[in-house]
Amino acid sequence: MAEKDEETKPLLLDKESDINNTSWRRADQSASMTKENTDHADSDEKTELVPERQGRLRDRIAVVACILVTELCERLTYYSVVANMVLFCTSKLKLTSDEASNVNWVFTGTVYIIPVFGGFVADAIAGKYNTIFGSGLIYLLGLFLLPASAVDYKNWFKAEEDLSLEARKGFFFLGLVFVAIGTGGIKANVGPFGALQVDDLGKDAVQSFFNWFYWFINVGAMVAYSGVAAIQQNIGFDYGFLVPLISMFIALIIFVMAKNKYRNIPPGDSVLSKSFRVCFQACRRNCSFESALIEKGGSFDKEMVNGVAALTHVLPVFILMIVYWAVNTQMGTSLFLQSERMDISIGGKQMPVALLSIFNTIIILILIPIMDRIVYPLLTKFGKNPSHLQRMGIGMILATLAMVYAAIIEIIRKKNGYFMQTIADDKFNASYISMFAQVPEFALIGSSEVFTSISGLEFAFSQAPSFMQGLMMGLYLMTSGLGSYLTTLIVFIVQRATNDDWFPKEPNDGHMEYMLFLIAGLMVLNLLVFIFVARWYKEKKSRVIVEDSIVVTYDSVGAEVSFQNN
Repeated sequence: MAEKDEETKPLLLDKESDINNTSWRRADQSASMTKENTDHADSDEKTELVPERQGRLRDRIAVVACILVTELCERLTYYSVVANMVLFCTSKLKLTSDEASNVNWVFTGTVYIIPVFGGFVADAIAGKYNTIFGSGLIYLLGLFLLPASAVDYKNWFKAEEDLSLEARKGFFFLGLVFVAIGTGGIKANVGPFGALQVDDLGKDAVQSFFNWFYWFINVGAMVAYSGVAAIQQNIGFDYGFLVPLISMFIALIIFVMAKNKYRNIPPGDSVLSKSFRVCFQACRRNCSFESALIEKGGSFDKEMVNGVAALTHVLPVFILMIVYWAVNTQMGTSLFLQSERMDISIGGKQMPVALLSIFNTIIILILIPIMDRIVYPLLTKFGKNPSHLQRMGIGMILATLAMVYAAIIEIIRKKNGYFMQTIADDKFNASYISMFAQVPEFALIGSSEVFTSISGLEFAFSQAPSFMQGLMMGLYLMTSGLGSYLTTLIVFIVQRATNDDWFPKEPNDGHMEYMLFLIAGLMVLNLLVFIFVARWYKEKKSRVIVEDSIVVTYDSVGAEVSFQNN
């Protein structure tokens, strides 16, 4: 409906009111505050707002459940591929530790760069549903190639000769290309697609969806890092790579089950290309977005120009996420290499090296319900709920502490003796210090994700108009990929500057702790700049008309209610 002149009437309202409660309370109060003739039947009609809203929410539970379980299976698949990637590269493909780390960083970087293009395809060509499904099929193609790179052909097929090392590398790296394309296309769209199912139910529904979306991601990760990693390390990578193949197949089946019930936005003109044209036109005229407006002689309507302006407004925040993701990506590389060279046994039985990542997921699985159901509502009650950017800053502090602790553990590790340890046919000179001394490293990074990553997802979704949410989410995920690439660049520079001493081919022969301290230092500098940007940034508010006369305007900090006269 067209906007009408509003007459704002102040109400006593907690700064961060739950919109469910807000809608109910406003419906009751509107009758008493309006001086016009309003009968009891009208009041009863308004108090039905929340039951109707709850009914719509119940109708969508099955749809949202399909999306969440799909994401769980897809993330189980992805983390099963990356959990022991470094170990597979060193033991089966005979790469050095630094080469294996670079494979991991380049792969994860590519996985999170591709969502920009996945968002483009969804917004302009295929729509979110078709893009997710098509990406899943490409994903499956790559997953077929991974077991092919790990199989012992002499034993499996009674072949006279086994696969050559070069052929194994070819199968594996080609498989990773398809997996990167598949997961990148899904990653850009599945979060916004899920939020789209509930976004008309208000800010709390969207926030709760993203919290539980992240919770399901980490259930998948926990299964991968514990069960699947154990299969790969102790039974074989051939069987270990079959699990993600089966998991992805199940994900696609579950996703298709709700095909006819999803809420969809049809694809339109390319948002990405239109955004570039808006920027080009604005720069060509007088470097003002207003000059791209039709009424100012430009070619674009107000909605498109404001969307591009919002996009450029969040870029400083996104750029400052890159260093944070450089910290996060150390779990599968630097910290994994550290684990291999520590005692991984308990009671004489070896544990999977990747098992430590389970402590990252456990802390996330514990903290998300606590923050979502207890801490944030309690802070809301007292009007102290932190904004998206404040939460992200808290997470960056925790990530910095994780790197400092990891560097200290590396120093202690090398001072406590060595024994020969065999992992998946690969031999390591390991310290007598238990790898479980690393638990705080992973727990701190996991805690940081609850604040930084989840709030970042909410922030990216909330700051974009609906037609640009795919692109905005793709750009946000791109920061994770750039974090991996940044780590590769840091290692390249450090190796040249220190003659491989800070990140050598064999960590026991150098000072990896120096590089971990360096990353912590970069995180501190990044945090200082982030604080400055966060103080400058003003978050976009969303406006929802819950009834013809009731308007709720909300952001991450609070909600305001006003009444508009017809």
